[in-house]
Amino acid sequence: MSLIEKYVRVDFKSYEDFVQNFSINVPDRFNFGYDVVDELAKTSPDSRALVWCNDRGEDKTFTYKEISVLSNKTANFLLSLGIKKGDRVMLILKRNYQFWYAITALHKIGAVAVPATHLLTKKDLVYRNNRADIKAVICTNDELVLSHVEAAEPESPTLKIKLSANCKRDGWIPFDEGVEAASEVFVKPADCDLPENGDIMLLYFTSGTSGNPKMVTHNFVYPLGHIITSKFWQNCQKDGLHLTIADTGWAKAVWGKLYGQWLCETAIFVYDMDKFVPDILLEKIAKYKVTSFCAPPTMYRFMLGEDFSKYDLSALKYCTIAGEPLNPEVYNKFFRFTGHKMMEGFGQTETVVTVANFPWMTPKPGSMGKPSPLYNIDIIDSEGKSCAIGDEGEIVVKIGDNPPPPGMFLGYHKDEELTNSVWHDGVYHTGDIAWKDEEGYYWYVGRNDDVIKSSGYRIGPFEVESALMEHPAVLETAITAVPDEIRGQIVKATIILAKGYSPSEELKKELQDHVKKVTAPYKYPRIIEFVDELPKTISGKIRRVQLREQDAKKSD
Repeated sequence: MSLIEKYVRVDFKSYEDFVQNFSINVPDRFNFGYDVVDELAKTSPDSRALVWCNDRGEDKTFTYKEISVLSNKTANFLLSLGIKKGDRVMLILKRNYQFWYAITALHKIGAVAVPATHLLTKKDLVYRNNRADIKAVICTNDELVLSHVEAAEPESPTLKIKLSANCKRDGWIPFDEGVEAASEVFVKPADCDLPENGDIMLLYFTSGTSGNPKMVTHNFVYPLGHIITSKFWQNCQKDGLHLTIADTGWAKAVWGKLYGQWLCETAIFVYDMDKFVPDILLEKIAKYKVTSFCAPPTMYRFMLGEDFSKYDLSALKYCTIAGEPLNPEVYNKFFRFTGHKMMEGFGQTETVVTVANFPWMTPKPGSMGKPSPLYNIDIIDSEGKSCAIGDEGEIVVKIGDNPPPPGMFLGYHKDEELTNSVWHDGVYHTGDIAWKDEEGYYWYVGRNDDVIKSSGYRIGPFEVESALMEHPAVLETAITAVPDEIRGQIVKATIILAKGYSPSEELKKELQDHVKKVTAPYKYPRIIEFVDELPKTISGKIRRVQLREQDAKKSD
């Protein structure tokens, strides 16, 4: 029996069979470090767990046994520094291989892992250190990152320990030296000292399009929820090699670079790139024989600009897409080049994958797919009633009085008011708007605040963005609403042009006519502005709220 079969049935014959019969066997006390990493170290000690490479020609392969031993050594080292169960430890490790055994060690100790991006400034770090009571930080050896942490330290009274990988610097403890010197024999704590299933295991700061980042908390059974993500969406196979494009500072990393993949006994491929270069990424996928791949549409779009005939992608068997809605032209072009149908999925930092195209389904380009059986998903109107086929409404998770399923967040840490505003009366409100077609496929419209109401019509920004993206002049675009005395709101497109195109009134008219032909004419952008860049959150999401604020100031 494979490891994953201890927790779920895997031999479903259809989506209907999957929905009706899927369940997760949750142990009384689950710990990813002991029950997955250490278990695989016993049953498959020499199997690949992690394949890592970088832009400097270095590469390393770690077996499950090696990850288990390194996590034991790391746990012993951290305990010797005074890090214990419940302590918050921030991990700013980019795509460094140390991340994998560091986070596993924290799980074994029962400490709370707080992954963070290397893009944080002093101000960002002060906010996070104090909101989360960060006790220790484990950093990549990056001068800018180290200096920002040092600058934030005087205003971060809970921060007591600073460790850095591959670094000797005043005020910092060398992480690698400490791990190397520690014993590889780790004595598992007694049950009374181990974390319970409901304890906080992971804390993510997630930056929305407005306001300060929220603190999303997950418990120790969260990894089991990612069985849906990896096995039934990404289609990870035993002894395969999976690549998800994500820095370890983002939740997408544990979606595609850790929990579900090792539960499936799929090795994780990590390309520690300094900068995304499409042709080099394709070279890595070919060289290391990646078998399954997940990336946001933007990266696929850049990759599609390369000559695919130059790369041997024969090992690649399955491709998924997430992070932003999929434009159908990206799907169609990738299918023509590779023969692979990209399987879109949807979820949030607060959940695992909630809606997706699962292996038994034929994807519809641009559709998120159908609901995961792990969650009771619905689309509701403003009165809380289920929407009719074709009607737009909010995607919600109906929980009722039942315990939340594995993968569902615990709430927003230290913010009961915010938690209660989105999770009340047994329903979690995602804030995302969609509609459902006759076959049960979900179609994304946009965030609740981003939907445009013009002359009685509801217009989702994605459908207009998708239409514009089909035009070769458009590299990137954001659709927002501009107040209008007659129509209430009108559609505005803020556009970054592709190379070879220049702003002009003629091009504006051409783009407007293009949208009228591709989608319903009333959705066309009446205002078009060409820009060099779009405002984004630290996680790369377009800040439409900032565009709206800028337009409001112009009209004052």
